[in-house]
Amino acid sequence: MHTWSLRRTLLAVLLGLTLALWVGSAAIVYVEARRESQELFDQSLTETGHLLLSLVEKDVREHGLAGTIDLPLRGQRNPHQYLLFKVRDAQQRVLYRNDAASDIALSRSAPDGLSWTTIAGQRWRLFSLWDPQRSLQLLVAEPTSHRDDISRGFFYRIALFGLLLVALATVAIWWSIHRVFRVLQACAEEVSARTPDELADVRLAGAPAELHPLLQEINRLFGRVRHSRDNEQRFTADAAHELRTPLAAIKTNLQVLQRARSADEREEFIAALGASVERATRLVNQLLALAQLDPQALEMRLAPGDLAHLLAQQAAPWQALAAPYGLALSVHMAPAPCALHADGLHMLLRNLVENALRYTPAPGAVEISCGVEAGRSYLRVADTGPGIAEEWHARVFERFVRLVQVESATQLPGSGLGLSIVRRIAERHGADIVLGTGLQGRGLAVTVVFPAA
Repeated sequence: MHTWSLRRTLLAVLLGLTLALWVGSAAIVYVEARRESQELFDQSLTETGHLLLSLVEKDVREHGLAGTIDLPLRGQRNPHQYLLFKVRDAQQRVLYRNDAASDIALSRSAPDGLSWTTIAGQRWRLFSLWDPQRSLQLLVAEPTSHRDDISRGFFYRIALFGLLLVALATVAIWWSIHRVFRVLQACAEEVSARTPDELADVRLAGAPAELHPLLQEINRLFGRVRHSRDNEQRFTADAAHELRTPLAAIKTNLQVLQRARSADEREEFIAALGASVERATRLVNQLLALAQLDPQALEMRLAPGDLAHLLAQQAAPWQALAAPYGLALSVHMAPAPCALHADGLHMLLRNLVENALRYTPAPGAVEISCGVEAGRSYLRVADTGPGIAEEWHARVFERFVRLVQVESATQLPGSGLGLSIVRRIAERHGADIVLGTGLQGRGLAVTVVFPAA
């Protein structure tokens, strides 16, 4: 599996963006600064030319023209690298010049104003100016090396400042990322140090606000795992307790069967053994069904359907099953549309009908019906049995709870899981269960009321 580091990715992205922004900003600053400096140098060269020409005009008016005059520039180690100027008359005779321009030729055809020229293989900035009478021409030249030296020094300073800025940004970004990931690492270490039985919530104190949703979801997961574990432990303990009785009965019947002294005794003990096996089988099947309906299991996918269609499929088998009990089973169907899970409702109906058949004494009646009341579809199983006292209505849906108020209830084989399965399936459908009086003013009626369409 290809893995990648979020820490290195963030560091690379942030440093890359910082470097790109700095390079772009430095380039813009350098280009603008160079353009401004060029304009300043050109302005200085132009002002120098105007000043020199005005001085020459004044000198010519006062003293006239007397050959070539050299005007040295003081304080320049290498005057060839700073400024050259010449003044010519209309006949192109040199009247004034500085000593550095004595052996350098300035173009005779230089255009008026600023221009570029090449002198001795070096690029120079040239300024040409005539007096109003066009009797005197001033040529002033400045080497670009002087400008380049200043621009180069400015560039080096920007580069040095940029390197220092990048170094500081690298340290700051690395520290910030390291601090955030240190919190993540602390949370990971806290979780990894726990044993399977330690499912307390992860602490949110000290964690950044952006991490709170993740930590809260981890805590919710821990809560679901705790709930599931508690359910499994309770389910396992209850199941082990309930399985002891049928297993002990099977063992006892086998021991008695081995000591049978006649064929009649053997047949009697075999029948008792079969009843014990049947009870254990029913209990195991109900335990498996209840495990499949655990809240942590996959959700039932509900689909539009009709309870009447569901009853029509099961009516004949239930009537055949009721015959050995000496009970009359009737089915009354009316359209009852709702969102349902067919297999889940088959299981719900089977448990309700089996309970009604097993606990209703003969001769008696069991009625299964469906329809719509107050805008909500319902499914009802009613009987003429002993019923359930109102104070037991809340407890009968708990696992392994069997009624002790009815003498026959404790004598019949059962596990106390039927109504628990019914409640779990109803919850998956979002339905309510209502316990009421059954047929003929007695017995029990269990009504499952589904949500309105």
